[in-house]
Amino acid sequence: MTTPLIEFKGVTKCFGDRTVLNNVNLQIYEGHVTTIIGLSGAGKSVILKHIIGLLKPDEGTILFRGKPIAEMKRAEINSSFAQMSYMFQDNALFDSMSVYENIAFPLQETTNLKKAEIDRRVMARIEQTELTDAAHKYPSELSGGMQKRVALARALITDPRIVLFDEPTSGQDPVRKNAILSMIAQYHRKFGFTAILVSHEIPDVYFISNRILALYNKEIVFQGTPEELEKFDHPFNDEVIHSLEALQKELTGLYSKRKFKVMNQAQLKRREFGENYCVAIFTLEELNTIITKLGHDAAQEAIHSMGLYIDKHFGPVGGFSTRRRINEIVTVLPYSNLTEAGNILNNFVKDFQTHGTHEIWSVAQKHLTAGKSVEFTVLAGLAQGQPATDIDSVIALAKSQQKVIGRLRCAAEE
Repeated sequence: MTTPLIEFKGVTKCFGDRTVLNNVNLQIYEGHVTTIIGLSGAGKSVILKHIIGLLKPDEGTILFRGKPIAEMKRAEINSSFAQMSYMFQDNALFDSMSVYENIAFPLQETTNLKKAEIDRRVMARIEQTELTDAAHKYPSELSGGMQKRVALARALITDPRIVLFDEPTSGQDPVRKNAILSMIAQYHRKFGFTAILVSHEIPDVYFISNRILALYNKEIVFQGTPEELEKFDHPFNDEVIHSLEALQKELTGLYSKRKFKVMNQAQLKRREFGENYCVAIFTLEELNTIITKLGHDAAQEAIHSMGLYIDKHFGPVGGFSTRRRINEIVTVLPYSNLTEAGNILNNFVKDFQTHGTHEIWSVAQKHLTAGKSVEFTVLAGLAQGQPATDIDSVIALAKSQQKVIGRLRCAAEE
């Protein structure tokens, strides 16, 4: 079995007479995106501070690549912690330093690199994180989202093998939250680091996480995939996930994946035997190209617009929708057969081609710079299911039936 990159065995931490972590056991694996979820104040950030060495446990053992840190020599410990970087919840940018200076600071403080090499690395990160126009601005001159980008660029400047993110989307609106998470996922793929997040942004973190660790009542009560968490029978599900889930339907038109499943199960129980339902799946293609050309914010705004448009049509006829993947939206139409659902979808397509593509075009136009262009392609597919049919197989069938319902090319004038 693979040795965990980081492992806690029986870790307990108290502050005075208050126990924050009690006999915590957890494993974090190399190359994964692992997210620690739990209520605010539950001790998630305390776990991060133990990982990076800012805190030491009162009891228990922390292992790095299978070796207890307490048994390592000072040089080994320094080498281990040098592989890590930390992105603070409030960004912790220096107000008196420019964007360039903030990003360069870790290299200046921890390396003996020459000025020319530091400049080369900093400018590369600035370009990769779409901050070129802001390089000589100060944090106070930037939006909250751009400040997050600066903090991420600074966290990545030392080429860390492990990056810890403390509530990276805290205080952001739904579109910005998904843009930041999309950015983390993209850079995780590009640079290959291990990502460890603490967050209460459920279900947003599910889209980028390989593993979820659930902190509840001072203990880790669950470790596994997001799909396994949905089947986890424990008070954590009701007391924590329900209270943290940002359903945000009034903002996005979309339910969380968990709420979507609950609603579908409720509909199944109400249906008489043999009564059909239909599933429609919508995909915004070329999302990575859109991100590359327009940035993460534009990509998330495009998905956001698509979600609102889908709910506007399918919500009034009883449909309910969720974002299944980063670029896919699934809608269930209860008590519907293929003929009825097909008519609803056809009406949607006609309206989308007339008005909906213009909304996405407007999103692109705001972010396009002179001489750039981008193409949007939206697919839709439909399938019918019965109460005894597993919804995942109906979704797969709908996906196999997808066809182009909208294609748009946006270009900015020279």
